[in-house]
Amino acid sequence: MKHIVKRLEPDVFSAWKALENPNWTPTYDDLRGAEKQAVKTSLMQEQGYLCCYCERQLSDDDSHIEHFKPQHLADVDPLDYANLLCSCQNRLDKGVPRHCGNLKGDWFDSHLLVSPMSPDSEARFSYTADGRIHPSADDAAALATIQHLGLDIPKLISLRSAAIAPFLDEDLSNEELSRFVEGYLLKDAEGHYAPFWTTIRGLFCGAVEVVN
Repeated sequence: MKHIVKRLEPDVFSAWKALENPNWTPTYDDLRGAEKQAVKTSLMQEQGYLCCYCERQLSDDDSHIEHFKPQHLADVDPLDYANLLCSCQNRLDKGVPRHCGNLKGDWFDSHLLVSPMSPDSEARFSYTADGRIHPSADDAAALATIQHLGLDIPKLISLRSAAIAPFLDEDLSNEELSRFVEGYLLKDAEGHYAPFWTTIRGLFCGAVEVVN
């Protein structure tokens, strides 16, 4: 789970909310069109186009705006940008297992859900070369997060394993591996991080100085 540093909300979103008047109070259900797209694009950009939970690559047609704290809670403002993230899985095709925001649904426990907005989020999980994710040390919250978000389902294990495999090539010299890892951890020209960033960092960061 890559640490997400929240930025300021997009101006178009602020301007839309500022239209509130005695006859109209903006709600999340009202958010649509250009304003909603601006919010979603901003979220994807600040996350480096990685899912806030599993770190799959985000695409506009297979992602959704996620309320970290569910919007039905009494203390939650559904339009609070600081509580918004972008999760993968916009649609649930038949036979596709639910995970991340779609599996989490309305579940929330401040003591058992690791927030990707917390600076220690990356250190709470560890990975193995077969693509599996584990809590770091005896971390009950990390374990609960893995279970409630489905971060250990076979689909994600397989995708992580595929991302790891090229780094395990025995023909790579230490210098080549170092350059390979260093390049993988950098954003590309369009601001995208490579999928499963923390998996690769966690397994191979000893080979390079990480640039975040």
